[in-house]
Order: sequence, then C-alpha cells, then structure tokens
Amino acid sequence: MKRAFLQLHPKDNILPALYDLKKGFLIQTKSHSFEIFEDIPAKHKFALLDFEIGDEIIMYGALVGKAIKNISQGARITIENCVHASANYTVGSEQYSWQAPDISKWKSKTFNGYHRSDGSVGTANYWLVIPMVFCENRNVEVMRTALQESLGYLTTQDFVVDTGVLVEKYTHGATKEELLMQSIIKTPEEIKQNRTFTNVDGIKFLTHDGGCGGFRLDSDTLCNLLAGYITNPNVAGATILSLGCQNAETKTLEAAIQKRDANFTKPLHILEQQKSSSEREFIEEAVKLSFLGLIEANKIERKPAALKHLTLGLECGGSDGFSGISANPALGYASDLLVALGGTAILSEFPELNGVEQELINRCESKENKEKFSHLMSTYAARAVALGSSFKNNPSPGNIKDGLITDAMKSAGAARKGGTSLITDVLDYTEKSTSKGLNLLCTPGNDVESTTGLAGSGCNVICFTTGLGTPTGNPVAPVIKISSNNILSERMKDIIDFNTGTIITGEDTIESKGEELLEYIIDVASGKKTTAAVRLGQEDFIPWKRGMSL
Repeated sequence: MKRAFLQLHPKDNILPALYDLKKGFLIQTKSHSFEIFEDIPAKHKFALLDFEIGDEIIMYGALVGKAIKNISQGARITIENCVHASANYTVGSEQYSWQAPDISKWKSKTFNGYHRSDGSVGTANYWLVIPMVFCENRNVEVMRTALQESLGYLTTQDFVVDTGVLVEKYTHGATKEELLMQSIIKTPEEIKQNRTFTNVDGIKFLTHDGGCGGFRLDSDTLCNLLAGYITNPNVAGATILSLGCQNAETKTLEAAIQKRDANFTKPLHILEQQKSSSEREFIEEAVKLSFLGLIEANKIERKPAALKHLTLGLECGGSDGFSGISANPALGYASDLLVALGGTAILSEFPELNGVEQELINRCESKENKEKFSHLMSTYAARAVALGSSFKNNPSPGNIKDGLITDAMKSAGAARKGGTSLITDVLDYTEKSTSKGLNLLCTPGNDVESTTGLAGSGCNVICFTTGLGTPTGNPVAPVIKISSNNILSERMKDIIDFNTGTIITGEDTIESKGEELLEYIIDVASGKKTTAAVRLGQEDFIPWKRGMSL
C-alpha cells in the first residue's frame, strides 16, 4: 500500500503528505488516530495534534516554527498559522561519534581524471579567460568570438547549424536543389571530433560586474575567488585581462594564487590594457597567448585516480517539500560514502542552516571549528538584520507554495545534504578546502552565488538537489541536477540528471539511491557522463558581494 505520510523523527508534531490527501482521510500512527481536517496538498504538512498559540512546531526533530493561531489536529500548516522559529545554539564540548557506512564495494574504485602538479585531480580540463574588472568584459567577449567556435567548442545542447557548409557549396556552383538537400546540422559528437585540442574540455569566460568602484574588500574577495578558480583541479591555466587602474589588482590575485599553491606551475598569462599600444594589439596578444596555453593544456590526459581526490559540492535550489525527504538525504548518504572513502564534501548556504546550528556545532571535530561556525552564523544573521532583513525571509514564494513554510523548516531539510559525518573544517567564503571529510562553507542561499563559491573553494564536481527545477550550472565544476520527485524528473528531463523521487513512492531507499548517486558521480568525474548543465552551456558565475558601493 502506498505511503500517505511520513514521521521523520519521533519528536515531530507535524507530518508531510506524500500525495494529495482529502479531508476525512484517516491517519494512523503508533500513538495517534484521526481524520484529516482539510485537504492537504502533496509536500505540505499537517498537524499531528492540536496546537495553541505559541506552541512549538517540530519537524526533523528540530524547532521549525511556532503557532500564531490555534491549529486543529489534521489541519494544514501554512504561513497564516505558523511563523519561523529556531533554537538557540552554544559552543560546548560535546563529542560526536560517527558510524561510517559500509564502503567495501568502492574501496578499489577509481575515476579517470586530470592529475595536477599540486597532487589534486580534475574531473575536467578547462582554460579560463578572466577579466579583473568589468571594464574588460567586452574584450573577453571578443576573445570568446575569436576562440570558441573556431576551436570547436559547442555551447548549445543538441546541435549547431553550420552555415559555412552552404557558403562553400554555393561558391562551388551548387544548385538551389542541391543546397536544400545539403545537411548543415552537426551534433555535439561531430563538433567534439573536430576540436583542435581534444584533451581540453572547453574555454570558459568568467565575465562579472566587479573589480572596481565598490567596497574595496569586495575587490579583494573577488581576487581570492578568481585565485580559487585558477587553482581549481578542473582548470589547466588562464588568461587574465586587466585594465590597470582597478581596485582588484593583479598583484593581489597573484598573492592569492601563491597562498593556495606555493608551487603554482599552471600556465598563467596576465595582460594589462593600459600598457598596450592599442586594443587591437591587446586582444591579438591575448588570443595568441591563450592558444599557446591551450597547447600545454592539451598535453594532459585522463588517468585513474582514487576517489579520495573528489571534492563534492553539496547544493540545493528551487527546493520543495520533498527535497528534505528524498534528494537531500540521498545526497547526504552519497556524501557520507565519499567521506568514508577519504574524499571531501562541502556543505554551503549558511542561511539554510538556520535552526540546525547546534547539531552542526556538535558534529565539528575541533573547538576551533565549533567557534568559527558559530561566529560566522551569528555575524551573517546580524548583518542581515542590519540591512533590514533576516534569515526568516529566506524561503522564496516557490518554496512556500510547495510546502517549505519557514526558513528553519527549509534548513532542517537542506542540512540533510551533509549526511551524518564529522565536520573536519569550517571555511569562510573563498577559503580553500584543505581538510578531507565534511567541510562547511559560508555562502549565501542564492543558488549561483553559492555554486560559484563552492567551485572557488576547490570543488571538482557539484551535486545540486531541486524540487521545482533550475538550470543552474558552473563554468568549471560539472553540476549534477538531482530531482526530489518523479513529476519534476519527467517534466524537466532536459535539465535533470538524476531522480530520487522513487524514495517518495517507496520503490527505493535513501541508502540505495545514495549508492546509485555515488556511481553516477564517479561516471561524471570520469567524463563518461555529461551533465545537463554542461550540455546546455549553463555557466553561471556570480561573485558574492558583502560590502557597499562607494
């Protein structure tokens, strides 16, 4: 018989509906038996007992809200009768014991990656073209036009129209009928075969609106972020375009690179336009140096690497009421498997950890990390309040429509992406991950700002769970899009890579889907599978600005 609801924790006093429940539907648990008070849409929650004004609402065993109206048993939990509430947290000396999952079937497993001189291994091999300041964006676009198509890099998902074939046939005297019969469509496979540099997966152009005119700290942060991308294992080298007078100085970038990799050896070409005799000469030199860099990048080939070299970004966006029940815990289990294998996972989006801080503090291995996480969370929350907002404003209209009523409710489900393992490090935005195991990274809840930060801290693959659907991708780290429900997986199959909706329908368990997901991650890391975001050319890059504009 199909399950109608779940009780995710013994302390929970609200339950999620797994499909649309009609008024009068009989609910039976070990301790309760009652009829649904009103129609409950799938993904939404209903009261397990009667609530009075001020009563605490618990889900995932955590405080996620408080009743602002009397709520009858079996009634729907809504923004009209519930407001955000979260538990306080303190830094204590609690010791957390973790039971690692069985990893016997993966112990000798490898992926095929690109080995770098610093010991890291990439899941892709990209060349970057980066402006130090927004003034150089146009020149970057000129370089994109000059390099991308001529070297055989495809940006559309299904095909490219090669009008040049018609031009060639026409100049050689082809008739109208012959032109109409001529095929001018090329598939991604055909384009890839014609690439000049077969071992280079692409050239990525990271345009942005920063680097000058704003808060100086934001320019320094941008330099640190760009250094994170240049030293990311998926990057072979880079061409940097500088105007010359901007806040984001090239010397700051170079120092940030050295901090991350003291023995940095990747090809890096830095050009300053204000030292050039003309824009034409500036662009010509940049294109030539990039071409020479691509020659070097093409010498690297995929070779086997242990799974410990994977650094997995854990992200969610367009979440729904099923995300914390299917996609997030399945990803959390895959994360635990990878950590047990000696790899690294990074959990981001600090506004979406509001309400579960105590659990995460308790899981930190060191007191230093407990204190750092507590400090980052409290500082972030205070900054939001100072700007006239707060974490309670985090759920989007789409989140609320699909059952995520409060930020704490959203957070309690989002945190499940991090599995159950010990937390070995806590990172502020742009800090490089250097500790194996589960790391916490301070980023916003904004999907693109967060995925941008994950790649900047060293992720060579990112898993992105979603219940509503989003095309978000990243320029250098392949983004695996994971649906929380079967309907989304079918409706938006052009952007979804992996479906966990079968957990909701009872055909799979969190563990079985987590194991299947790890295998999928390995295939993506090896270049055997191409994610939808990569295929669609979805290369979102938005640096996080924490300052003001001056």
